[in-house]
Amino acid sequence: MALFKYKEDQLPILIITTFFFIDLIFYFNIDNLLYLSLWCLLAIVIKGITAAWNHNHQHCNTFNYPLFNRLIEIVFGMHTGVCGYTWVLHHNIGHHANYLDQKKDESHWKNSKGERMIRLRYSFEIFITSYYRCFIVGLKHPKILKKFIAMVSITVTIMLALTYYRPIPALIILWIPAILSLLITADSTYWHHSGLDTKDPMSASRNSLSSICYNTLTGNFGYHTAHHYKGGLHWTKLPALHEKIKHRIPAECYLPPTPFFSSVDTVIKVYRSLLSLPELQLNHEIK
Repeated sequence: MALFKYKEDQLPILIITTFFFIDLIFYFNIDNLLYLSLWCLLAIVIKGITAAWNHNHQHCNTFNYPLFNRLIEIVFGMHTGVCGYTWVLHHNIGHHANYLDQKKDESHWKNSKGERMIRLRYSFEIFITSYYRCFIVGLKHPKILKKFIAMVSITVTIMLALTYYRPIPALIILWIPAILSLLITADSTYWHHSGLDTKDPMSASRNSLSSICYNTLTGNFGYHTAHHYKGGLHWTKLPALHEKIKHRIPAECYLPPTPFFSSVDTVIKVYRSLLSLPELQLNHEIK
């Protein structure tokens, strides 16, 4: 049996595990606070994006072998602050099953008065309560709850052991990016659904298809209506599903990418335009 369920997961997992080992190299070998801080800043961006691949994995496991799935979940947990089975309880069960009902949705964007929360409050509320909500959902799914507790315990134990051995590098390289990545993850869900108060699944999610990089870097997160339509579908199959249902999705459910990805798009466009300059093309040909 092949190691990967889908060959398209090989490159993302290779990149993610490579950065994990670079993390460890910095952790074990670097004491200079400037170098640690610079890597931390870069790592926050990388690990924020990695959260999307953690999400994809916990909807549709990457490997055909459970051991490898659990191992990559430790990496994901240390990178993103979202341990194994956290997405399963909070998101797959708590959100996907209830996102059309704000009274039941574990990622609800309405406050107790039925009003739309401001983004900052929503992000911090989900961030602070995420693991508690996992536990509450898990009480109705005890088998998954046991796996969740086991994976959280293993991941946190490893991080605490590394913190004991080298506390300052662990704080800067491991804890700060993971905590901020969890906050970024909470914030991203606000953009997907807030204000879309409807019982129609075709009108309850925002999609972003115009970006150069967004769907490439996140594993087709922008096909969000299709993702909610079939939550367990592998990310590579979402564009094809979107084509089948796009006539049912209202125009207002399509938006440009978030400012971060728009900025990356701008950098890519500038780079491409520079490459198209005749002088650069000539120099490239000479080389």
